[in-house]
Amino acid sequence: MPLGIDVIRPSVARVYDYLGGGHDSFAADREEAGRLLEACPGLRDIVRDNRAFLGRAVAWAAGQGIAQFLDLGAGLPLHPAVHESARAVIPAARVVYVDSDPMACSHTAALLATDDGVQAVLADLRDSAAVLGHQAVKAVIDPAELVCVILAAVLNLMSTSRAREVVAGYAGLVAPGSCVVISCGRVDDQVAWKTLRAACTAAVPHNHARRTIAGFLDGLEPVPPGLVAAQGWRGGWGDALAAPPDPAYVLVAVARKP
Repeated sequence: MPLGIDVIRPSVARVYDYLGGGHDSFAADREEAGRLLEACPGLRDIVRDNRAFLGRAVAWAAGQGIAQFLDLGAGLPLHPAVHESARAVIPAARVVYVDSDPMACSHTAALLATDDGVQAVLADLRDSAAVLGHQAVKAVIDPAELVCVILAAVLNLMSTSRAREVVAGYAGLVAPGSCVVISCGRVDDQVAWKTLRAACTAAVPHNHARRTIAGFLDGLEPVPPGLVAAQGWRGGWGDALAAPPDPAYVLVAVARKP
């Protein structure tokens, strides 16, 4: 087992993995997931919708000729992984998975980073300059070429100001024409949100408003259909659900750097 893994306290990456049908979790993670499911019974569907959106967004970006992908807060390996979706379109696509969880990074390195062009890096995604300056990242990603920066299900774990800084930091360091992919959970029922927030001990979640999430992409050009529910996102389509009937869902968007 990699050094630095705490099996007593739940981990965001391991809880997400369990909710997504993975098997890399401990009792504390499964107990946390149980509490979250009591507060939000549709949480497994939300994780599924987020993963499905990510696969579509990556395939769309590869279809635009983007061959480099930076998956920030990648978590534990779930399939299809980013490089699998990207390489179905561009066989030589290059991917770096970044996470601050030692177990997530070690598992990704062992299971996904098995050939040239795929790398797993242990780093704090909040420091864009340090991540893009990391030697292992630089060996795979060239910021002077088009890059797809992925921030899926991580901006909920940051304050509004920090989330804005993080998106702007990466957007400012990659080449024009690059894109940023984001997804954020949203709970419209405030009573349900308070229950869910109280049940979450692995991190401090934030229930960002729709307009706040849209603001994370200020200075970038949203790809149609813009900021929508995960189920409805299809790159370039003009019509999509603004939000599904359930009060808990995922809002997603892809935007280009001008």
